[in-house]
Amino acid sequence: MNVVRVGIVGAGIMGRAHAEAVADHHAAVLTAVSSRTEAGARALAEQAGARVHPHHEALVRDPDVDLVVVATPDHHHADVVVAAAQAGKHVLVEKPFTTSLADARRALAAVRQAGAKGMTLFNHRWVPAYAQAKSRIEAGDLGAPAMGYARKNDTVHVPTEMLPWAAGTTPAWFLSSHDIDLMCWLFDDTVVEVYANAVWGVLRGRGIDTPDAIQAQARFARGGVATFEACWTYPDTFPTMTDSFVEVIGTDGVIHLDRKREQIEIATQKDFTYPRNLLLRTVHGRAAGAARDAVWHMIDCVMLDREPLITLESSLHVTAVLQAIHASIGSGRPEPVAS
Repeated sequence: MNVVRVGIVGAGIMGRAHAEAVADHHAAVLTAVSSRTEAGARALAEQAGARVHPHHEALVRDPDVDLVVVATPDHHHADVVVAAAQAGKHVLVEKPFTTSLADARRALAAVRQAGAKGMTLFNHRWVPAYAQAKSRIEAGDLGAPAMGYARKNDTVHVPTEMLPWAAGTTPAWFLSSHDIDLMCWLFDDTVVEVYANAVWGVLRGRGIDTPDAIQAQARFARGGVATFEACWTYPDTFPTMTDSFVEVIGTDGVIHLDRKREQIEIATQKDFTYPRNLLLRTVHGRAAGAARDAVWHMIDCVMLDREPLITLESSLHVTAVLQAIHASIGSGRPEPVAS
């Protein structure tokens, strides 16, 4: 395949970012866009000269689309993935893969039955420090991973202003999905049991029925443990939108991955900030960063007939872990992770 023709479902923040990544790839072209809001889809399509479809069902049937990028709200991923696979398209879906194990299973089955390529956009695997950590662990520098900790906490701006659909997800689905994928990758292991608690109040007081914060303890198959923390109520005065930290403790060493400061600090008369640039950034007028690199990886896999770095089976496991976390919040006791 000489050119990969891409259709994007969803014209929000990530849909626009993925469109920029596609536009900058030497062998990809954005040919179609659909969104819940026609105005958003049209604005995104006009930049690339792409056509607009009224809904995702029409976009996946478009003969000029090879790869469908799913950038809808979390809880709408599954139906689009299934429709795209049934139409014979390759699929790149934003994290989390789905928000239920049943949906993950039917989406995985649809992609595998179609013989299509599929990948969840866990773009953190393309953050240089995380990839370096994986290499050092594989080299044996830390010994066997034994304990992990990962937090990803957002300012309250995210659920109240940035995501109009925050009530349809939780901080764990939206944030910890990244960290669960990372920790399973770094540990090279799967989670068998979780125990979780949630805190409610601030967001409900603002009319958004979702937890303020979730913390979960996970036990891995080979005996390791990890804690996953996600919070949506940091004050907007915090100097970065996301406070992200990952730690892996092995039998012979430890790795800390702190993304609060991404190599730049800016103080003005207005505020002091740590601008984020590892995932999404523009360098000399061109899109760059881990999110772009992940999109480019999938485009290359389609073009060169290679298998993606991230398997949908591993993404299904992340969904299973998250489903068990939410079950534990409801039951108040440890819950097994479905295999």
